[in-house]
Amino acid sequence: VQLVESGGGLVQPGGSLRLSCAASGFTFTSYYMSWVRQAPGKGLEWVSDIKGDGGTTSYVDSVKCRFTISRDNAKNTLYLQIDSLKPEDTALYYCARRGSMWAFDSWGQGTQVTVSS
Repeated sequence: VQLVESGGGLVQPGGSLRLSCAASGFTFTSYYMSWVRQAPGKGLEWVSDIKGDGGTTSYVDSVKCRFTISRDNAKNTLYLQIDSLKPEDTALYYCARRGSMWAFDSWGQGTQVTVSS
């Protein structure tokens, strides 16, 4: 299993970014996929999930209406569109696979998002 994130960067408040996660080594459509973030000095925070067929999504309340998770199963790629960025969105964003018992069983290396003027 390999998960490789990209798309992070430095952006001003109110800006947008699209994060990507390229998946390989497993049957992508068979798994829920997630985004998890870690802000400086804080613990891991689950951000969003998407079902294997893309038909069901969920979000932490703090990002609803600003973040959109999606997937392209033909490209084995997970996305996170982030709009109306706030300084408190600054974090290392990880792509993760949901395994059995709903636990995260595989992680990418993370992509840094920094929101600052």
